Amino acid sequence: MDSLNSLIDGFGTALTPMNLLWAAIGVLLGTAIGVLPGIGPAMAVALLLPVTYGLDPTGAFIMFAGIYYGAMFGGSTTSILLNTPGESAAVVAAIEGNPMAKAGRGAQALAAAAIGHFAGGMIGTILLVVLAPTVASLAIGIGAPDYFAIMVLAFIAVTSVLGASRIRGIASLLIGLTIGLVGLDQMTGQQRLTFGSLHLADGVDVVIVAVGLFAIGEALWVAAHLRRSSGEPIPVGRPWLGRDDLRRTWKPWLRGPVIGFPFGAIPAGGAEIPTFLSYVAEKRLSRHRDQFGKGAIEGVAGPEAAASASAAGTLVSMLTLGLPTTAVAAVMLAAFQQYGIQPGPLLFEREPELVWGLIASLFVGMVLLLALNLPLAPVWAKLLRIPRPYLYAGILFFAAVGAYAVGGESLDLVILLVIGLIGFGMRRYGLPVLPAVIGVILGPAAEQQLRRALQISDGSVSGLVNTPFSVTVYAIVALIVAWPLIARLVGRRRGDRNGTEDTRTVGGG
Repeated sequence: MDSLNSLIDGFGTALTPMNLLWAAIGVLLGTAIGVLPGIGPAMAVALLLPVTYGLDPTGAFIMFAGIYYGAMFGGSTTSILLNTPGESAAVVAAIEGNPMAKAGRGAQALAAAAIGHFAGGMIGTILLVVLAPTVASLAIGIGAPDYFAIMVLAFIAVTSVLGASRIRGIASLLIGLTIGLVGLDQMTGQQRLTFGSLHLADGVDVVIVAVGLFAIGEALWVAAHLRRSSGEPIPVGRPWLGRDDLRRTWKPWLRGPVIGFPFGAIPAGGAEIPTFLSYVAEKRLSRHRDQFGKGAIEGVAGPEAAASASAAGTLVSMLTLGLPTTAVAAVMLAAFQQYGIQPGPLLFEREPELVWGLIASLFVGMVLLLALNLPLAPVWAKLLRIPRPYLYAGILFFAAVGAYAVGGESLDLVILLVIGLIGFGMRRYGLPVLPAVIGVILGPAAEQQLRRALQISDGSVSGLVNTPFSVTVYAIVALIVAWPLIARLVGRRRGDRNGTEDTRTVGGG
Protein backbone atom coordinates (compact mmCIF):
# COMPACT_ATOMS: atom_id res chain seq x y z
CA MET A 1 0.00 0.00 0.00
CA ASP A 2 2.92 2.32 0.77
CA SER A 3 4.26 1.66 -2.73
CA LEU A 4 0.89 2.61 -4.26
CA ASN A 5 0.72 5.88 -2.30
CA SER A 6 4.30 6.68 -3.29
CA LEU A 7 3.51 5.93 -6.94
CA ILE A 8 0.53 8.30 -6.84
CA ASP A 9 2.84 11.01 -5.49
CA GLY A 10 5.26 10.11 -8.27
CA PHE A 11 2.58 10.74 -10.90
CA GLY A 12 2.12 14.18 -9.36
CA THR A 13 5.80 14.81 -10.09
CA ALA A 14 5.91 13.16 -13.55
CA LEU A 15 2.77 14.90 -14.87
CA THR A 16 4.02 18.44 -14.35
CA PRO A 17 4.26 20.27 -17.72
CA MET A 18 8.07 20.50 -17.59
CA ASN A 19 8.62 16.82 -16.75
CA LEU A 20 6.09 15.79 -19.42
CA LEU A 21 8.13 17.82 -21.90
CA TRP A 22 11.37 16.05 -20.85
CA ALA A 23 9.63 12.65 -21.20
CA ALA A 24 8.42 13.52 -24.73
CA ILE A 25 11.88 14.81 -25.73
CA GLY A 26 13.47 11.62 -24.36
CA VAL A 27 11.09 9.33 -26.24
CA LEU A 28 11.55 11.21 -29.53
CA LEU A 29 15.33 11.40 -29.19
CA GLY A 30 15.53 7.75 -28.17
CA THR A 31 13.45 6.55 -31.13
CA ALA A 32 15.45 8.67 -33.60
CA ILE A 33 18.78 7.50 -32.13
CA GLY A 34 17.64 3.87 -32.02
CA VAL A 35 16.77 4.00 -35.73
CA LEU A 36 20.37 4.94 -36.58
CA PRO A 37 22.49 1.76 -36.73
CA GLY A 38 25.33 1.74 -34.24
CA ILE A 39 24.15 4.58 -31.97
CA GLY A 40 22.38 2.95 -29.02
CA PRO A 41 20.76 4.31 -25.84
CA ALA A 42 23.95 4.04 -23.78
CA MET A 43 25.84 6.31 -26.16
CA ALA A 44 22.88 8.73 -26.33
CA VAL A 45 22.67 9.06 -22.55
CA ALA A 46 26.46 9.43 -22.31
CA LEU A 47 26.50 12.18 -24.96
CA LEU A 48 23.69 14.06 -23.18
CA LEU A 49 25.30 13.87 -19.72
CA PRO A 50 27.20 17.17 -20.12
CA VAL A 51 24.05 18.87 -21.47
CA THR A 52 22.09 18.08 -18.30
CA TYR A 53 24.41 19.74 -15.79
CA GLY A 54 22.00 22.67 -15.35
CA LEU A 55 18.83 20.52 -15.28
CA ASP A 56 16.83 19.46 -12.26
CA PRO A 57 17.85 15.81 -11.44
CA THR A 58 14.26 14.54 -11.70
CA GLY A 59 13.76 16.05 -15.17
CA ALA A 60 17.15 14.75 -16.34
CA PHE A 61 16.42 11.15 -15.29
CA ILE A 62 12.92 11.25 -16.73
CA MET A 63 14.48 12.24 -20.07
CA PHE A 64 17.14 9.51 -19.76
CA ALA A 65 14.44 6.88 -19.12
CA GLY A 66 12.54 8.10 -22.20
CA ILE A 67 15.72 7.80 -24.29
CA TYR A 68 16.26 4.25 -22.97
CA TYR A 69 12.79 2.97 -23.92
CA GLY A 70 12.61 4.99 -27.14
CA ALA A 71 15.99 3.72 -28.36
CA MET A 72 14.94 0.11 -27.73
CA PHE A 73 11.89 0.62 -29.97
CA GLY A 74 13.89 2.54 -32.59
CA GLY A 75 16.44 -0.28 -32.72
CA SER A 76 13.71 -2.79 -33.53
CA THR A 77 12.45 -0.51 -36.35
CA THR A 78 15.68 -0.79 -38.34
CA SER A 79 15.99 -4.47 -37.45
CA ILE A 80 12.58 -5.17 -38.95
CA LEU A 81 12.76 -2.93 -42.00
CA LEU A 82 16.44 -3.08 -42.96
CA ASN A 83 17.80 -6.14 -41.08
CA THR A 84 20.10 -3.66 -39.30
CA PRO A 85 19.79 -3.67 -35.47
CA GLY A 86 20.15 -0.21 -33.96
CA GLU A 87 21.35 -1.86 -30.74
CA SER A 88 22.06 -5.37 -29.44
CA ALA A 89 18.66 -5.89 -27.76
CA ALA A 90 17.01 -5.50 -31.19
CA VAL A 91 19.00 -8.30 -32.84
CA VAL A 92 16.22 -10.90 -32.44
CA ALA A 93 13.63 -8.62 -34.08
CA ALA A 94 15.47 -9.02 -37.39
CA ILE A 95 14.99 -12.81 -37.50
CA GLU A 96 11.23 -12.75 -38.11
CA GLY A 97 10.60 -9.03 -38.61
CA ASN A 98 12.77 -8.63 -41.70
CA PRO A 99 11.20 -11.59 -43.58
CA MET A 100 7.78 -10.08 -42.71
CA ALA A 101 8.90 -6.74 -44.18
CA LYS A 102 10.18 -8.43 -47.34
CA ALA A 103 6.80 -10.14 -47.67
CA GLY A 104 5.02 -6.78 -47.56
CA ARG A 105 4.04 -6.98 -43.86
CA GLY A 106 6.54 -4.47 -42.46
CA ALA A 107 3.81 -2.28 -40.94
CA GLN A 108 2.31 -5.27 -39.10
CA ALA A 109 5.72 -6.24 -37.72
CA LEU A 110 6.28 -2.66 -36.51
CA ALA A 111 2.82 -2.55 -34.92
CA ALA A 112 3.46 -5.90 -33.15
CA ALA A 113 6.79 -4.52 -31.89
CA ALA A 114 5.23 -1.24 -30.70
CA ILE A 115 2.40 -2.94 -28.79
CA GLY A 116 4.89 -5.51 -27.46
CA HIS A 117 7.07 -2.71 -26.10
CA PHE A 118 4.02 -1.07 -24.54
CA ALA A 119 2.78 -4.30 -22.92
CA GLY A 120 6.26 -5.33 -21.76
CA GLY A 121 7.04 -1.88 -20.40
CA MET A 122 3.74 -1.59 -18.54
CA ILE A 123 3.92 -5.08 -17.01
CA GLY A 124 7.62 -4.66 -16.21
CA THR A 125 7.07 -1.30 -14.50
CA ILE A 126 4.16 -2.70 -12.44
CA LEU A 127 6.47 -5.53 -11.36
CA LEU A 128 9.15 -2.92 -10.58
CA VAL A 129 6.73 -1.22 -8.18
CA VAL A 130 5.51 -4.44 -6.57
CA LEU A 131 8.51 -6.78 -6.58
CA ALA A 132 11.60 -4.54 -6.36
CA PRO A 133 12.65 -5.64 -2.83
CA THR A 134 12.14 -9.36 -3.59
CA VAL A 135 13.99 -9.32 -6.92
CA ALA A 136 16.83 -7.34 -5.34
CA SER A 137 17.27 -9.91 -2.57
CA LEU A 138 17.31 -12.75 -5.14
CA ALA A 139 19.93 -10.94 -7.24
CA ILE A 140 22.21 -10.65 -4.21
CA GLY A 141 22.20 -14.44 -3.72
CA ILE A 142 23.21 -15.34 -7.30
CA GLY A 143 26.91 -16.15 -7.69
CA ALA A 144 29.44 -16.77 -10.45
CA PRO A 145 28.41 -20.45 -11.08
CA ASP A 146 24.79 -19.33 -11.58
CA TYR A 147 25.74 -16.56 -14.01
CA PHE A 148 27.87 -18.98 -16.04
CA ALA A 149 25.05 -21.55 -16.11
CA ILE A 150 22.61 -18.91 -17.43
CA MET A 151 25.03 -17.98 -20.20
CA VAL A 152 25.59 -21.63 -21.17
CA LEU A 153 21.79 -21.96 -21.40
CA ALA A 154 21.69 -18.94 -23.74
CA PHE A 155 24.48 -20.42 -25.94
CA ILE A 156 22.80 -23.85 -26.20
CA ALA A 157 19.30 -22.45 -26.71
CA VAL A 158 20.26 -20.12 -29.54
CA THR A 159 22.40 -22.69 -31.40
CA SER A 160 19.66 -25.33 -31.08
CA VAL A 161 16.78 -23.41 -32.68
CA LEU A 162 18.48 -21.39 -35.43
CA GLY A 163 19.92 -22.37 -38.78
CA ALA A 164 19.70 -25.51 -40.88
CA SER A 165 21.65 -27.62 -38.38
CA ARG A 166 23.11 -27.50 -34.90
CA ILE A 167 26.62 -27.89 -36.30
CA ARG A 168 26.25 -24.65 -38.25
CA GLY A 169 24.80 -22.93 -35.19
CA ILE A 170 27.78 -24.03 -33.08
CA ALA A 171 30.20 -22.94 -35.85
CA SER A 172 28.59 -19.50 -35.86
CA LEU A 173 28.80 -19.34 -32.05
CA LEU A 174 32.52 -20.21 -32.18
CA ILE A 175 33.11 -17.35 -34.66
CA GLY A 176 31.44 -14.97 -32.20
CA LEU A 177 33.39 -16.34 -29.22
CA THR A 178 36.66 -15.89 -31.15
CA ILE A 179 35.84 -12.25 -31.93
CA GLY A 180 34.92 -11.82 -28.26
CA LEU A 181 38.42 -13.01 -27.23
CA VAL A 182 40.07 -10.05 -28.97
CA GLY A 183 41.58 -7.62 -26.44
CA LEU A 184 43.12 -7.80 -22.98
CA ASP A 185 42.51 -10.80 -20.73
CA GLN A 186 40.47 -9.32 -17.87
CA MET A 187 42.18 -11.53 -15.28
CA THR A 188 45.86 -11.41 -16.33
CA GLY A 189 46.11 -8.36 -18.62
CA GLN A 190 47.61 -10.46 -21.45
CA GLN A 191 46.84 -9.35 -25.02
CA ARG A 192 44.86 -11.84 -27.12
CA LEU A 193 44.42 -11.74 -30.92
CA THR A 194 45.35 -8.05 -31.03
CA PHE A 195 48.16 -8.53 -33.62
CA GLY A 196 50.17 -5.87 -31.78
CA SER A 197 47.48 -3.17 -32.22
CA LEU A 198 46.84 -0.98 -29.19
CA HIS A 199 43.41 -0.11 -30.59
CA LEU A 200 42.37 -3.77 -30.45
CA ALA A 201 43.52 -4.06 -26.82
CA ASP A 202 40.08 -2.76 -25.76
CA GLY A 203 38.39 -5.48 -27.82
CA VAL A 204 35.95 -5.14 -30.71
CA ASP A 205 32.87 -3.15 -29.75
CA VAL A 206 29.63 -5.15 -29.80
CA VAL A 207 27.91 -2.42 -31.82
CA ILE A 208 30.53 -2.70 -34.60
CA VAL A 209 30.12 -6.49 -34.65
CA ALA A 210 26.30 -6.34 -34.77
CA VAL A 211 26.27 -3.64 -37.46
CA GLY A 212 28.99 -5.41 -39.46
CA LEU A 213 27.40 -8.87 -39.41
CA PHE A 214 23.85 -7.64 -40.02
CA ALA A 215 24.02 -4.36 -41.96
CA ILE A 216 27.23 -4.71 -43.98
CA GLY A 217 26.81 -8.46 -44.48
CA GLU A 218 23.20 -7.98 -45.65
CA ALA A 219 24.11 -5.07 -47.94
CA LEU A 220 26.93 -7.07 -49.58
CA TRP A 221 24.68 -10.11 -49.93
CA VAL A 222 21.93 -8.05 -51.59
CA ALA A 223 24.47 -6.32 -53.86
CA ALA A 224 25.81 -9.71 -54.97
CA HIS A 225 22.31 -10.79 -56.02
CA LEU A 226 20.90 -7.56 -57.46
CA ARG A 227 22.38 -8.46 -60.86
CA ARG A 228 20.08 -11.48 -60.95
CA SER A 229 16.92 -9.62 -59.93
CA SER A 230 15.24 -6.35 -60.79
CA GLY A 231 15.63 -4.88 -57.29
CA GLU A 232 12.02 -3.67 -57.22
CA PRO A 233 10.80 -1.84 -54.10
CA ILE A 234 9.10 -4.06 -51.53
CA PRO A 235 5.36 -3.41 -50.98
CA VAL A 236 4.45 -1.95 -47.58
CA GLY A 237 1.19 -3.77 -46.96
CA ARG A 238 -1.73 -2.93 -44.65
CA PRO A 239 -0.85 -0.65 -41.70
CA TRP A 240 -2.80 -2.43 -38.92
CA LEU A 241 -2.89 -5.83 -37.27
CA GLY A 242 -5.68 -8.12 -38.42
CA ARG A 243 -7.76 -10.44 -36.25
CA ASP A 244 -5.49 -13.43 -36.97
CA ASP A 245 -2.40 -11.36 -36.08
CA LEU A 246 -3.95 -10.34 -32.74
CA ARG A 247 -4.90 -13.96 -32.00
CA ARG A 248 -1.27 -15.01 -32.54
CA THR A 249 0.37 -12.12 -30.65
CA TRP A 250 -1.57 -11.53 -27.42
CA LYS A 251 -0.04 -14.52 -25.62
CA PRO A 252 3.57 -13.66 -26.65
CA TRP A 253 2.94 -10.09 -25.45
CA LEU A 254 2.09 -11.50 -22.00
CA ARG A 255 4.78 -14.22 -21.93
CA GLY A 256 7.63 -11.90 -22.94
CA PRO A 257 7.62 -9.80 -19.72
CA VAL A 258 7.66 -12.95 -17.56
CA ILE A 259 10.99 -13.90 -19.20
CA GLY A 260 12.39 -10.38 -19.59
CA PHE A 261 11.86 -8.82 -16.16
CA PRO A 262 13.87 -11.28 -14.01
CA PHE A 263 16.79 -11.31 -16.46
CA GLY A 264 16.90 -7.51 -16.52
CA ALA A 265 17.30 -7.48 -12.73
CA ILE A 266 20.42 -9.70 -12.67
CA PRO A 267 23.79 -8.96 -14.33
CA ALA A 268 23.55 -11.62 -17.04
CA GLY A 269 23.60 -9.73 -20.32
CA GLY A 270 20.75 -7.22 -20.02
CA ALA A 271 18.01 -7.57 -22.63
CA GLU A 272 19.95 -9.88 -24.94
CA ILE A 273 19.41 -13.20 -23.13
CA PRO A 274 15.66 -12.79 -22.44
CA THR A 275 14.95 -11.76 -26.04
CA PHE A 276 16.74 -14.87 -27.32
CA LEU A 277 15.01 -17.12 -24.77
CA SER A 278 11.63 -15.55 -25.55
CA TYR A 279 12.19 -16.29 -29.24
CA VAL A 280 13.07 -19.91 -28.38
CA ALA A 281 9.95 -20.21 -26.20
CA GLU A 282 7.65 -18.79 -28.87
CA LYS A 283 9.07 -21.15 -31.49
CA ARG A 284 8.50 -24.13 -29.18
CA LEU A 285 4.95 -23.07 -28.24
CA SER A 286 3.73 -21.82 -31.60
CA ARG A 287 1.24 -23.72 -33.76
CA HIS A 288 2.91 -22.16 -36.80
CA ARG A 289 6.48 -23.47 -36.38
CA ASP A 290 6.86 -23.88 -40.12
CA GLN A 291 6.61 -20.08 -40.50
CA PHE A 292 9.56 -19.36 -38.18
CA GLY A 293 12.47 -18.06 -40.19
CA LYS A 294 10.02 -16.94 -42.88
CA GLY A 295 8.18 -14.21 -40.95
CA ALA A 296 6.30 -15.48 -37.87
CA ILE A 297 4.75 -12.53 -36.05
CA GLU A 298 5.09 -14.30 -32.67
CA GLY A 299 8.87 -14.09 -33.10
CA VAL A 300 8.58 -10.29 -33.11
CA ALA A 301 5.91 -9.80 -30.42
CA GLY A 302 7.40 -11.96 -27.65
CA PRO A 303 11.06 -10.84 -27.78
CA GLU A 304 10.11 -7.15 -28.04
CA ALA A 305 7.87 -7.42 -24.96
CA ALA A 306 10.71 -9.23 -23.16
CA ALA A 307 13.20 -6.48 -24.10
CA SER A 308 10.96 -3.72 -22.76
CA ALA A 309 10.23 -5.56 -19.50
CA SER A 310 13.95 -6.24 -19.14
CA ALA A 311 14.57 -2.48 -19.13
CA ALA A 312 12.27 -2.16 -16.10
CA GLY A 313 14.09 -5.06 -14.42
CA THR A 314 17.40 -3.27 -15.03
CA LEU A 315 16.14 -0.31 -12.99
CA VAL A 316 15.36 -2.62 -10.04
CA SER A 317 19.01 -3.54 -9.51
CA MET A 318 20.27 -0.04 -10.23
CA LEU A 319 17.88 1.78 -7.89
CA THR A 320 17.79 -0.71 -5.00
CA LEU A 321 21.38 -2.04 -5.09
CA GLY A 322 23.34 0.49 -7.10
CA LEU A 323 24.18 -2.46 -9.38
CA PRO A 324 24.21 -1.60 -13.12
CA THR A 325 23.32 -4.66 -15.20
CA THR A 326 23.55 -2.98 -18.65
CA ALA A 327 25.61 -0.28 -20.33
CA VAL A 328 22.69 2.18 -20.05
CA ALA A 329 22.34 1.47 -16.34
CA ALA A 330 26.08 2.06 -15.89
CA VAL A 331 25.84 5.46 -17.61
CA MET A 332 22.75 6.36 -15.56
CA LEU A 333 24.64 5.36 -12.40
CA ALA A 334 27.37 7.81 -13.42
CA ALA A 335 24.64 10.44 -13.88
CA PHE A 336 23.35 9.79 -10.34
CA GLN A 337 26.87 10.26 -9.02
CA GLN A 338 27.17 13.45 -11.08
CA TYR A 339 24.31 14.86 -9.00
CA GLY A 340 25.83 13.57 -5.75
CA ILE A 341 23.17 10.82 -5.37
CA GLN A 342 24.15 7.24 -4.49
CA PRO A 343 21.64 4.54 -5.62
CA GLY A 344 21.07 1.77 -3.09
CA PRO A 345 18.65 0.56 -0.41
CA LEU A 346 18.46 4.04 1.19
CA LEU A 347 17.68 5.85 -2.08
CA PHE A 348 13.92 5.32 -1.68
CA GLU A 349 14.09 7.02 1.75
CA ARG A 350 16.45 9.86 0.87
CA GLU A 351 15.16 10.75 -2.62
CA PRO A 352 11.53 9.54 -2.79
CA GLU A 353 10.39 12.34 -5.10
CA LEU A 354 13.09 11.55 -7.67
CA VAL A 355 12.68 7.74 -7.52
CA TRP A 356 8.90 7.60 -7.66
CA GLY A 357 8.75 10.44 -10.19
CA LEU A 358 11.15 8.41 -12.38
CA ILE A 359 9.06 5.22 -11.99
CA ALA A 360 5.80 7.08 -12.74
CA SER A 361 7.43 8.65 -15.79
CA LEU A 362 8.01 5.15 -17.18
CA PHE A 363 4.22 4.67 -17.42
CA VAL A 364 3.89 8.10 -19.06
CA GLY A 365 6.75 7.33 -21.45
CA MET A 366 5.17 4.04 -22.52
CA VAL A 367 1.91 5.80 -23.43
CA LEU A 368 3.82 8.49 -25.34
CA LEU A 369 5.88 5.84 -27.13
CA LEU A 370 2.79 3.95 -28.28
CA ALA A 371 0.91 7.14 -29.22
CA LEU A 372 3.84 8.40 -31.30
CA ASN A 373 5.06 5.20 -32.93
CA LEU A 374 1.94 3.14 -33.64
CA PRO A 375 0.55 5.74 -36.09
CA LEU A 376 4.07 6.10 -37.53
CA ALA A 377 4.37 2.37 -38.34
CA PRO A 378 3.16 2.79 -41.95
CA VAL A 379 5.40 5.86 -42.35
CA TRP A 380 8.49 3.94 -41.18
CA ALA A 381 7.47 1.01 -43.40
CA LYS A 382 7.53 3.30 -46.45
CA LEU A 383 11.32 3.21 -46.19
CA LEU A 384 10.92 -0.08 -48.05
CA ARG A 385 9.58 1.77 -51.10
CA ILE A 386 13.06 3.18 -51.72
CA PRO A 387 14.75 1.16 -54.50
CA ARG A 388 17.15 -1.30 -52.94
CA PRO A 389 20.40 0.03 -54.51
CA TYR A 390 19.77 3.45 -52.90
CA LEU A 391 18.44 1.92 -49.69
CA TYR A 392 21.49 -0.25 -49.06
CA ALA A 393 23.86 2.55 -50.06
CA GLY A 394 22.21 4.59 -47.29
CA ILE A 395 22.56 1.65 -44.85
CA LEU A 396 26.29 1.40 -45.61
CA PHE A 397 26.67 5.15 -45.02
CA PHE A 398 24.82 5.19 -41.68
CA ALA A 399 26.52 1.96 -40.56
CA ALA A 400 29.92 3.56 -41.25
CA VAL A 401 28.90 6.74 -39.40
CA GLY A 402 27.64 4.70 -36.44
CA ALA A 403 30.80 2.58 -36.30
CA TYR A 404 33.03 5.65 -36.48
CA ALA A 405 30.99 7.34 -33.72
CA VAL A 406 31.71 4.43 -31.35
CA GLY A 407 35.42 5.22 -30.95
CA GLY A 408 36.24 7.99 -33.41
CA GLU A 409 38.96 5.83 -34.98
CA SER A 410 39.36 5.12 -38.69
CA LEU A 411 40.50 1.59 -37.80
CA ASP A 412 36.91 0.92 -36.65
CA LEU A 413 35.81 1.29 -40.28
CA VAL A 414 38.35 -1.34 -41.36
CA ILE A 415 37.14 -3.69 -38.61
CA LEU A 416 33.54 -3.01 -39.68
CA LEU A 417 34.35 -4.01 -43.28
CA VAL A 418 36.21 -7.18 -42.19
CA ILE A 419 33.30 -8.27 -39.97
CA GLY A 420 30.89 -7.39 -42.80
CA LEU A 421 32.83 -9.75 -45.10
CA ILE A 422 32.59 -12.45 -42.42
CA GLY A 423 28.81 -11.83 -42.31
CA PHE A 424 28.65 -12.15 -46.11
CA GLY A 425 30.56 -15.46 -45.93
CA MET A 426 28.23 -16.76 -43.21
CA ARG A 427 25.20 -16.03 -45.40
CA ARG A 428 26.94 -17.69 -48.36
CA TYR A 429 27.50 -20.94 -46.43
CA GLY A 430 24.23 -20.98 -44.48
CA LEU A 431 25.55 -20.08 -41.01
CA PRO A 432 23.00 -18.23 -38.83
CA VAL A 433 24.27 -14.79 -37.81
CA LEU A 434 22.61 -14.56 -34.40
CA PRO A 435 24.76 -17.12 -32.48
CA ALA A 436 27.87 -15.17 -33.54
CA VAL A 437 26.45 -11.97 -32.04
CA ILE A 438 25.53 -13.92 -28.88
CA GLY A 439 29.11 -15.19 -28.64
CA VAL A 440 30.53 -11.66 -28.87
CA ILE A 441 28.09 -10.21 -26.32
CA LEU A 442 28.18 -12.96 -23.71
CA GLY A 443 31.50 -14.70 -24.41
CA PRO A 444 33.77 -12.37 -22.38
CA ALA A 445 31.30 -12.26 -19.45
CA ALA A 446 30.89 -16.07 -19.52
CA GLU A 447 34.68 -16.54 -19.47
CA GLN A 448 35.01 -14.15 -16.51
CA GLN A 449 32.27 -15.89 -14.50
CA LEU A 450 33.74 -19.34 -15.33
CA ARG A 451 37.17 -18.34 -14.08
CA ARG A 452 35.72 -16.72 -10.95
CA ALA A 453 33.76 -19.88 -10.14
CA LEU A 454 36.87 -22.05 -10.64
CA GLN A 455 38.98 -19.72 -8.49
CA ILE A 456 36.44 -19.92 -5.66
CA SER A 457 36.50 -23.76 -5.83
CA ASP A 458 40.35 -23.96 -6.16
CA GLY A 459 40.09 -25.25 -9.72
CA SER A 460 37.53 -27.98 -8.98
CA VAL A 461 34.93 -28.44 -11.74
CA SER A 462 32.37 -29.25 -9.03
CA GLY A 463 32.41 -25.53 -8.22
CA LEU A 464 30.31 -24.95 -11.36
CA VAL A 465 27.41 -27.06 -10.05
CA ASN A 466 27.45 -26.37 -6.32
CA THR A 467 24.19 -24.38 -6.13
CA PRO A 468 20.57 -25.52 -6.67
CA PHE A 469 20.06 -22.74 -9.23
CA SER A 470 23.01 -23.84 -11.41
CA VAL A 471 22.00 -27.51 -11.18
CA THR A 472 18.47 -26.61 -12.33
CA VAL A 473 19.79 -24.58 -15.28
CA TYR A 474 22.16 -27.38 -16.37
CA ALA A 475 19.26 -29.85 -16.19
CA ILE A 476 17.37 -27.59 -18.62
CA VAL A 477 20.47 -27.43 -20.85
CA ALA A 478 20.74 -31.26 -20.83
CA LEU A 479 17.06 -31.54 -21.78
CA ILE A 480 17.50 -29.11 -24.72
CA VAL A 481 20.57 -31.02 -25.96
CA ALA A 482 18.96 -34.45 -25.58
CA TRP A 483 15.49 -33.49 -26.84
CA PRO A 484 16.06 -34.31 -30.56
CA LEU A 485 17.41 -37.77 -29.60
CA ILE A 486 14.49 -38.38 -27.22
CA ALA A 487 11.99 -37.27 -29.87
CA ARG A 488 13.66 -39.58 -32.43
CA LEU A 489 13.54 -42.58 -30.08
CA VAL A 490 9.89 -41.90 -29.20
CA GLY A 491 9.07 -41.59 -32.91
CA ARG A 492 10.79 -44.92 -33.68
CA ARG A 493 8.91 -46.71 -30.88
CA ARG A 494 5.60 -45.34 -32.12
CA GLY A 495 6.53 -46.41 -35.64
CA ASP A 496 7.45 -49.91 -34.41
CA ARG A 497 4.17 -50.19 -32.47
CA ASN A 498 2.14 -49.05 -35.46
CA GLY A 499 4.01 -51.53 -37.67
CA THR A 500 3.36 -54.38 -35.20
CA GLU A 501 -0.33 -53.48 -34.97
CA ASP A 502 -0.61 -53.37 -38.76
CA THR A 503 1.05 -56.81 -38.99
CA ARG A 504 -1.35 -58.25 -36.41
CA THR A 505 -4.32 -56.74 -38.26
CA VAL A 506 -3.17 -58.25 -41.56
CA GLY A 507 -2.42 -61.60 -39.90
CA GLY A 508 -5.76 -61.65 -38.14
CA GLY A 509 -7.55 -60.71 -41.34
